[in-house]
Amino acid sequence: MPIPGIRGTDHIGFTVPDIDAAERFLVDVLGAVRIYTLGAKRADDDWMTRQLGVHPRSVISEIRFYRLGNGSNFEVFQYDAADEQAAQPRNSDIGGHHLAFYVEDMDSAVSYLRTRGVEVMGEPVQSGGASAGQHWVYFRAPWGMQFELVSFPTGKAYETTAALQDTSGAMLWHPAHPAE
Repeated sequence: MPIPGIRGTDHIGFTVPDIDAAERFLVDVLGAVRIYTLGAKRADDDWMTRQLGVHPRSVISEIRFYRLGNGSNFEVFQYDAADEQAAQPRNSDIGGHHLAFYVEDMDSAVSYLRTRGVEVMGEPVQSGGASAGQHWVYFRAPWGMQFELVSFPTGKAYETTAALQDTSGAMLWHPAHPAE
């Protein structure tokens, strides 16, 4: 049984070293819109550890919320942490992650990122198997966080090939068609 009343992803939260620089990237390069800001949060007891799993003397300097097209919101934190780890986790590390954005035209999107000085990791890759029809490529934010562009304007193989579908018959959510 799922969590009662669960509807989907509300937001993705991540921590950045410089919230102003992150905002320039999120707004100027990705096209996000800042919705609102929350000020500092600190505690003199164990609240930060109990509620957030961080060092008890960590301080959240600021939190900003953004919206990017049809998809999950972003909650972006800047901490002043007593025991901060500066290394960005790799995808192969426990806790490694990336955020993927759907684009209609992969070549135009990659070209745009490169003209903005964004590190694009390699060249777009054609997926196979159930994901055939999709192209993808990773890129990095200025603070090192990994993002991905994906594109499959004619769909993925699993959508039309019954042998490639999971037994549930459900389809993955598509940001270009959010109501489907």
